[in-house]
Amino acid sequence: MSGLIYGALWICCRVIAKLCFRYHVFGAEHIPRKGGVLFAANHASYVDIPLLGCAIPQRVYFLGRSNLFPHPLVRKALQALGWIPLRTDRFDRHAFAEAIAKIQAGKSVVIFPEGTRSPDGRLQPGKPGIGHIVAATRCPVVPVYLKGTYQVWPAGTMRVRCHPVAVHFGEPLEFASHDTIDERARKERYRAIGTIVMNRIAELGQVPPPEKRKSTTHGSSSPEPSRMQ
Repeated sequence: MSGLIYGALWICCRVIAKLCFRYHVFGAEHIPRKGGVLFAANHASYVDIPLLGCAIPQRVYFLGRSNLFPHPLVRKALQALGWIPLRTDRFDRHAFAEAIAKIQAGKSVVIFPEGTRSPDGRLQPGKPGIGHIVAATRCPVVPVYLKGTYQVWPAGTMRVRCHPVAVHFGEPLEFASHDTIDERARKERYRAIGTIVMNRIAELGQVPPPEKRKSTTHGSSSPEPSRMQ
């Protein structure tokens, strides 16, 4: 039943997007048609989830802020449709474990590496959560840039505007496995993966990348992504 509802909502969102936002999708050929995959997108607006979801042909699951929908019935309904509640005040092992399980089962998951909506539409640095998922699943990461969603519904406002929106998919990235028992090196690798993915998202949108963070390697090596052929 949830699959039928998801399909109906997918069609409705697509129609509304075309009518109201002159919606276009670029790079759809880069979307893997099977196997577990992680989509990583910039986050500037509440409309990011529906407008990204209706650009992806298969059903996807979204990691999203846990306090976004406080009503228990709404929470249950959205979880049935694919929302994975994520606590942002700490490292939410439960939410990440659920996302990892979905990917390992061959499903598609969406993450916003910035962790929250951008207050001004500009890209923010990626957080290490994406690196944790990549290290656990070794799945391909599809970078995505959502253009125009900030203008549709900026953070801190209640007014939705009609503005052109485009979704740009990049080539999937794969990161070589790098097992280490050093906790500090592992966390540094997670942060490096987040930085690399955000830089690729910036390339897709032809916008400045997030401000680079100062980091130390502590003997760890930076991950080297490769584009899948």
